[in-house]
Amino acid sequence: MKQVYLDNSATTPIDSQVLEAMLPFLSEVYGNPSSIHSVGRKARVALDDARFRLAKTLGAKEYEIYFTSGGTESDNIAMCGVLRKTDRNKRILTTNVEHSAILQTGGFLENEGAEVVFLPVSEDGKLSPETLENALKEKETALVSAIFVNNEIGTINDIKTLTDITHKYGACFHTDAVQAFGKIQFDVKELGVDLLSISGHKIYAPKGIGALYVKKEIDFDSCQKGGGQERGKRSGTENVAGSVALARAAELCLENYDEERKRITYLRDKLETSLLEKIEGARINGSKDDRLYSILNISFTGIPGESLIMSLDLSGICASAGSACASGSLSASPVLKAVGLSDEEARSAIRFSIGRKNTEEEIDYVIEQVPILIERLRAFVVK
Repeated sequence: MKQVYLDNSATTPIDSQVLEAMLPFLSEVYGNPSSIHSVGRKARVALDDARFRLAKTLGAKEYEIYFTSGGTESDNIAMCGVLRKTDRNKRILTTNVEHSAILQTGGFLENEGAEVVFLPVSEDGKLSPETLENALKEKETALVSAIFVNNEIGTINDIKTLTDITHKYGACFHTDAVQAFGKIQFDVKELGVDLLSISGHKIYAPKGIGALYVKKEIDFDSCQKGGGQERGKRSGTENVAGSVALARAAELCLENYDEERKRITYLRDKLETSLLEKIEGARINGSKDDRLYSILNISFTGIPGESLIMSLDLSGICASAGSACASGSLSASPVLKAVGLSDEEARSAIRFSIGRKNTEEEIDYVIEQVPILIERLRAFVVK
């Protein structure tokens, strides 16, 4: 059976060049970079080099990069670490369409006594500058965290504008850039952000590696105690192979940026246009203009997303539903509800996310199969 993987926003396969770069550090240069003997020193050189190269892709300095296990840990360190060190009012502003790593950490910090405000977004999923500024005017705030690219609908926030407003009121600004990094070209200095989270497995590096950019002037506390690695901010033996892989993956994204963006945009637009033409009741969720070129979130009226996901899977097509199953009960996606969808509309949403390895032939197969499956499922639902 043909298999078409269109869930690249969930994770990506490791690029062959990334795998080649990291393999020596799993077998030959295997030392602990904290060891002072020659084997350890070789690992330290590789780790330092990876930090320098990754920093360069971000427009940062190497001492502003902290390697982590991924986006979730980076988000946790950013929020908890800043709040523990701040001498300002322990108040955080974020949005109601963040990744769960931010939403759940916000809930945890609320239980710890912090004030956490979840700001509403527009119907296209963006945090408006006016909404942020009004919230900042209300009370002194320590930290603002707003997602760069929404992981479900692909909406892109105007991070520079939001950062400028945040700094106007003396607060720190953090963005979860897990979906943006490697797909949008940006420079952290030009954006002005204080903290920024990234993850390797979204850009063809392995799972278990990520990084947190922290501007030199920002003080934050460590959330993980131990041997004092990562300049005392993130204890735990460093993942040298993963760090090398992340740096190489980031470089490849920049090297192939224009070509990859053009090709994937074409495939996404072809899929979107065809499905809207062929399927009655189909609608796009999120912004149609300020949207990441690789993500298509689309609802099919009257069809539970999970049923379509299973049908697609049986046809060899991998995508994801715009809803989540928690504690055995189906719940509509909070992100889709936050942008104004009803429970039924949110439950009928599917996210297709296109990646480096997808071909036009695969997209044509999806265009052929989805209308057939929708018609079959609608007939079943009517019965």
